[in-house]
Amino acid sequence: MEELFAGQGVLLSLGFLILGFFFHAYITKTNAIAASKQAKAILAEAQKEADVMRREAKVQAKDAVLRARDNSGREFTAQRKDILDLEKRVVEREKNLTGKLDMLSSKEMQLAGRLTEVADHKESLIDKQKKLDNLVAEEVRRVEEVADLSKEDARKTIMKRMEDELQGEVNSLIRHTQKAAKETAKKKAREIIATSIQRYAAETVCDITTSSVSLASDDIKGRIIGKEGRNIKSFEAETGVNVLIDETPEVVVLSCYDPIRREIARVSLERLIEDGRIHPARIEETVAKVKQEIDDTIRSAGEDALFGLGITGVAPELMHTLGKLKFRTSYKQNVLDHSIETAHIMGTMAAEMGLDPKIAKRIGIFHDIGKAVDHEVEGGHAVIGANLMRKYGEDRIVYNAVGAHHEDMERESVYAVICDACDALTAARPGARAEATDLYLHRLDQIEKICNQYAGVKSSYAVQAGREVRIMVEPLKFNDHGASLLAKNIASEITKEVKIPGVVRVTVIRETRCVEYAK
Repeated sequence: MEELFAGQGVLLSLGFLILGFFFHAYITKTNAIAASKQAKAILAEAQKEADVMRREAKVQAKDAVLRARDNSGREFTAQRKDILDLEKRVVEREKNLTGKLDMLSSKEMQLAGRLTEVADHKESLIDKQKKLDNLVAEEVRRVEEVADLSKEDARKTIMKRMEDELQGEVNSLIRHTQKAAKETAKKKAREIIATSIQRYAAETVCDITTSSVSLASDDIKGRIIGKEGRNIKSFEAETGVNVLIDETPEVVVLSCYDPIRREIARVSLERLIEDGRIHPARIEETVAKVKQEIDDTIRSAGEDALFGLGITGVAPELMHTLGKLKFRTSYKQNVLDHSIETAHIMGTMAAEMGLDPKIAKRIGIFHDIGKAVDHEVEGGHAVIGANLMRKYGEDRIVYNAVGAHHEDMERESVYAVICDACDALTAARPGARAEATDLYLHRLDQIEKICNQYAGVKSSYAVQAGREVRIMVEPLKFNDHGASLLAKNIASEITKEVKIPGVVRVTVIRETRCVEYAK
């Protein structure tokens, strides 16, 4: 019984399986038929849209063709009109050229006729000139026959007689003119100098370039020095000056031979103190900014000086070098102000003497320009300035006067003499320079003492206002090499021990005299 039920269960399961398979096949076929219908519907819709787009594209293409045709027609019409206008202008120009050619032809014919007339007239004049020359020669021959003298002999006789008659009068006139000229020259020179100084009455100014910076309190000195001296070392490295901090209360001294670097250091230190932040990075930033500002100030000072004098055509490098004199002093007199004053007086004196005041002013403003770079180049400031002027294309008359105003070069014009006189006038007037006579004499005495302390030196003389020292030595104690070495040592010691304006020339003189007597 159980086996029968088991067989029926298997048959029943098999029947359900077959029935499920047929049902799945039916469902699949139904879905396929539906998908096929849907695909056909989509294809039909796509075909319709494609037909519509094709028709629209044809319409748009036709419209584009029509528009292009219309544009081409308008352009063709405009070009044709331009061509017609151009043809009209060409025809009119051709007519004008034809008329001008006819006119030129007519004038050429007239000119040819005039040339023929001039040629005929010239031949007539030549014939007349020949006849006139013959007549003059005939008359001269007749006069020579009557006077029994040739033309040259008669001229010599008359000239000899006139020379004898006038010789005495000429000598007397020359002596009288020379005497009057000397008296007039002295009087005129006094008038020119007085007029020039009166017309340029500059203020009495004594510029003192300070190298000290005031402090609010001594506590700031420690901040300037910094930890282990790093701030002061950084400041000295950036500025190139020596910072002297001593027991003087509330003062820091800056020491440097270069006035521009000293000015940069002074302004930078004042700004750092005012700002309060003092450290190497801030020092570097502040010094760089102040250097740029001082450079702009230098360039502006040179431009203002030249503009005030009406001087143009100066090289930018030369103008910048001139501006450096704003920070240069000589015996505490500002060199740029001194140069401007010299230029004004030279211009006035040149105008009074009938010379070119523009050249005179140009020489005056540049006569001390060598002092701006005399710490960089060896030699006197006059020669340095002349070489600098020649380098930047100035005229020979200008750079020669600059180099000769202290007689370091041969003078080639009167402008060099005027420059020397005006330089002395502006430097010697009361209040121009702050040096007292005692200080001047002390410096000369100090220079001579330095020279006399060397063994073998017989005597020494400081000349040319301390610009040169001449040393007499015993010839047996010095050879040529020893004399050269002595000059170098003395020059080095003078530089270290004596505060000098400009350059001191050291000359060692070694002389040997051999004397014998003939009996």
